[in-house]
Amino acid sequence: MNSIYLNSKNVFIDTVNSQDYIQLDRISTIYQSLKDSIKKPLKMILLYGKPGTGKSMFLTKLYNDLSASQDIYLYETPILDESEFYKLLAQDIFGTKYSGELNFTQFMKVVNSKKLESTPVVLLDEAQLYSEALMEKIRLLSDTRTIKFIITLHKTQEEDLIAKEHFKTRIWETIELENSSKSELKIYIQKKLMKANCFDTANIFTEKTVHKIHKLTAGNYRDTNKLLYTLFDLYLSYEERNRLDKIPTNKIPTKLIEMAAIHTGLINA
Repeated sequence: MNSIYLNSKNVFIDTVNSQDYIQLDRISTIYQSLKDSIKKPLKMILLYGKPGTGKSMFLTKLYNDLSASQDIYLYETPILDESEFYKLLAQDIFGTKYSGELNFTQFMKVVNSKKLESTPVVLLDEAQLYSEALMEKIRLLSDTRTIKFIITLHKTQEEDLIAKEHFKTRIWETIELENSSKSELKIYIQKKLMKANCFDTANIFTEKTVHKIHKLTAGNYRDTNKLLYTLFDLYLSYEERNRLDKIPTNKIPTKLIEMAAIHTGLINA
């Protein structure tokens, strides 16, 4: 079934794919700043922000953009077991495999015994899931300057992670990602749709419609994706039942947006 609503719905599937990266002026500037930071003699770089602001997308795009020219390693899923963490680093960076346990002291011997032509970059996503003990080892490892770490952390309402004492002396650069403004959100939505050749549906996102969506999602990219995925699923259900005549197709009814928001939990029914 070739439906513009099905194609539009699939545009907003909640996945992390660097091919889905949408260039916005502010975001592109931040991303370039991150790339430039890698060239600096930094021990550790922190990329932080609320969930849904694009941290994982940044890491994935960074990995894909630099993997051909830089020794760079992306760990999307936290390796919570310390021994497994060191073993994976030893294998990926130094080409050394271990079948038994590997503790921090043993791993540091591996680090000190190897001579690398360039400093490898390790990208750690969802670093808030690592234990305090393991994060301290990562910080100690970064102090050797043998490996450079870029880590992502969630910024919560209760606590600004930048203020944590153990980051102050070791992180030399911090980059914060934020939710989009209303104007940025409109560009984001329309560019995603037009990138998939869904020009007709891109054009129905008026200022009023985007204002409503921004009010519901606060400009959060993940929440916006979920809302629009559900919105186009509703359109698709009307189409499948041959009832598109019941709703306008040249604009998005507010009630349809609110129905999608209820389905996604953005509005309490």
